[in-house]
Amino acid sequence: MAGLFLTLEGLDGSGKSTQAKLLAAFLEGRGLPVVLTREPGGGLPGVRDLLLNPLKGPLSPEAEYLLLSADRAEHVRKVILPSLEAGAWVVSDRYLDSSLAYQGFGRGLPLPWLLEVAKEATLGLTPRLTFLLDLPPEEALRRVKDPDRLEREGLAFFQRVREGYLFLAKEEPHRFVVLDATESVEAVAQRIQAHLLPLLP
Repeated sequence: MAGLFLTLEGLDGSGKSTQAKLLAAFLEGRGLPVVLTREPGGGLPGVRDLLLNPLKGPLSPEAEYLLLSADRAEHVRKVILPSLEAGAWVVSDRYLDSSLAYQGFGRGLPLPWLLEVAKEATLGLTPRLTFLLDLPPEEALRRVKDPDRLEREGLAFFQRVREGYLFLAKEEPHRFVVLDATESVEAVAQRIQAHLLPLLP
């Protein structure tokens, strides 16, 4: 594929959405075609409200993951792969690693099952680089002003999610770039850009 797939991961409040926008603007400034997207909702827009709206009521962890996977399957097939094949750089605010961290480590679902479902949902598509914005859970919760359904899970849940992210990063050091999200927005953006310079045409 002519394009390149980049993802941003981290706890809620870590600054992913801000950094995704800054990264897209940086790449566009270098003359590259860019598609900025996000999960959940990148493939099935209505799924985001169903998953995150606290007024929608509880979901079982299994249903939560399968809804995310359905959205991801559409996201890959309708947005990410066509964009990559057309030569665009795709920047996604969350992807599969979010589910492994939140539904796997956070909810306690077995990773082998999550990965088995993901293999078909994603067609095996893996990001070239994943920028993990690492933030202490206490700080993440402090930053969230209007918590959604997942953000209301509490400190212990987010501690498990962070541990999950760091485990995944250790398992794939060639793909993950772990960044200190307590640094300024500008400093984090500069670190991301520095990692990408060798990949730029």
